[in-house]
Amino acid sequence: MKTGLLLDEFFTAHDPGDHHPEAPGRIRAIIQELESRNLPERCVKLKKREATDQEIRRVHTDGYYETVIREVNGSGAGVLSTGDTNYGLQSLEVAREAAGGLLNAVDAVIKGDVENAFCAVRPPGHHASANRGMGFCIFNNAAIAARHAQKVHGVEKVAIIDWDVHHGNGTQDIFYEDGSVYYFSTHQHPWYPGTGAAQETGASAGKNTTLNYPLPAGTGMEAIGNAFRDDFAKRMKEYQPDLVIISAGFDSRHDDPLGEFRLTDDDFASLTKILSDLAGEHAQGRMVSVLEGGYNQSGLAKAVASHLETLLG
Repeated sequence: MKTGLLLDEFFTAHDPGDHHPEAPGRIRAIIQELESRNLPERCVKLKKREATDQEIRRVHTDGYYETVIREVNGSGAGVLSTGDTNYGLQSLEVAREAAGGLLNAVDAVIKGDVENAFCAVRPPGHHASANRGMGFCIFNNAAIAARHAQKVHGVEKVAIIDWDVHHGNGTQDIFYEDGSVYYFSTHQHPWYPGTGAAQETGASAGKNTTLNYPLPAGTGMEAIGNAFRDDFAKRMKEYQPDLVIISAGFDSRHDDPLGEFRLTDDDFASLTKILSDLAGEHAQGRMVSVLEGGYNQSGLAKAVASHLETLLG
């Protein structure tokens, strides 16, 4: 099985400031761990690129995009006026490259150059809604990738699966009334950002294309695995997506400082296998994974390695 990998030291250039959990060291730790296992050598190397204005504006409003350009473009360090997202001197460039790199991965998967792909990029994206950044996120990488697949490749239906310990409120909000994208999330509740109740199932044309599993602190693989194997698998059989995107947040690992779930590295491998099998059954095997959270750097790196090893088959 051919697996694409976007792994680049460049993504350390986004600097949200000293002692910030979403730190450049996250990427350094991932690079070190993957290289120690010789995993990059087994993958097809994917290149980063800047997402264009048009590609970003397919998801984000003109007003928000212009706010980002005005506030982040070379102005030094600060905090986005829309919410709790720090930025540094190169953050806009890095955020563009993170989104664009994911689009390269989507291109490679849909063209058949690789069967699946993982993008180790930052800043993360799933808290960014159409009109605001928050929760360490500037642009919603997964949402931009879904729209790219639809607009450029004619993909009709996309499933976005989010196993980050925090609910991806931005992704849900963007597609809440859009039945062409199915959003599924397992997340700790109550917890930041406070969204993702079970009764949030979509509206209008998107009715019943949002599936939330809010779970208590201490939740492990039994409950999360059941949600994936049973309920979500049934929904995918009904929905029949053409592409699967994973918002891969590894802060649901047992030792993460920003979450209280109890997943292990083997559990991430199991979740990856479940989704890989579902993609094989319903989406021609097409699956793209993008890094979201994960803030214990050594634990993050080990979990990513387990995820990638499973993608490689």
